[in-house]
Amino acid sequence: MDVSPRAHLRREGFLTTLARQWPLAMSLLVLWGCQSGSLGIPHGLHNSSKAFTAAADMRGSDWSDPAEMERAWQAALVRIPEAGGGTVSTTVARLDQDAPSARGRWPTVIYLHGCSGIWPGTLTRINFLARNGYAVIAPASFARLKYPRSCRTDTHEGGLYRPILSMRQHDAGHAIASAKALPWVDSENVFLMGLSEGGITTATFAGSGPEYAVRARVVEGWTCQSGWPEQAGINAPPTEPVLTLVGAKDPWFQNPWNAGSCRPFLDGLNGSRSVVYDTGYLQSRHELLEDAEVQETVLDFLREHTAR
Repeated sequence: MDVSPRAHLRREGFLTTLARQWPLAMSLLVLWGCQSGSLGIPHGLHNSSKAFTAAADMRGSDWSDPAEMERAWQAALVRIPEAGGGTVSTTVARLDQDAPSARGRWPTVIYLHGCSGIWPGTLTRINFLARNGYAVIAPASFARLKYPRSCRTDTHEGGLYRPILSMRQHDAGHAIASAKALPWVDSENVFLMGLSEGGITTATFAGSGPEYAVRARVVEGWTCQSGWPEQAGINAPPTEPVLTLVGAKDPWFQNPWNAGSCRPFLDGLNGSRSVVYDTGYLQSRHELLEDAEVQETVLDFLREHTAR
């Protein structure tokens, strides 16, 4: 999410989305708040179950601590398509047990969760990508031992720990470089994608070497506008096209410092696109990828930039 100073932001709208789209969503989410593991979300990887570190106990060295980045990597959710259909669902830590003979080399998406951690929408997104021929690795930044709370969804508040973006960027870079070493990952077709705070990270990530390069990026639920300069704009090089998706009335981004879209920051010559949904129900949505039209837009973009 945008973390402008002490900004009161609206809740990531998954409750609204699920309530509209699935009749029993609200009762399921009550259960999920207490027993998230029953929906495939390990304990500690969401705001509702994470034991957060006090901001005063954080140090700058924690952001890039190799052991902490490795924890986020080992806890990453993994989806690997199977040549005959189906998907292997596991984590990086369990790859040897669950996917010892993964076949083929797959274009791969590094997927970054939002400020509230892994939630049912994370599973929706990574499963959707895997069904359509993309392996997915979703690093779990909440798996770090030292991790401060960056938002409160119950009070609609963000900006609780400004340096969170640095931590997320380090986790993204570690995941990109580590993924390229896996035998089933097509290292020439690695993509970066994220929602909300993960979208901010996707937009602002700046790798310093070829091991951090990606084919393209997808940013969901972010405007690239912020009162904090380290959050504003796009840091992708010209070789990395960017697709950005946002609702014109996204309830998180109606403040003077974060309203708008990423369009002013995109390279119009490399295939980058800014899609602003300004009609229908999507204009007021934060999470967009539950919608079939949006899914097709993302797939078209990924396929366009996947090297054959």
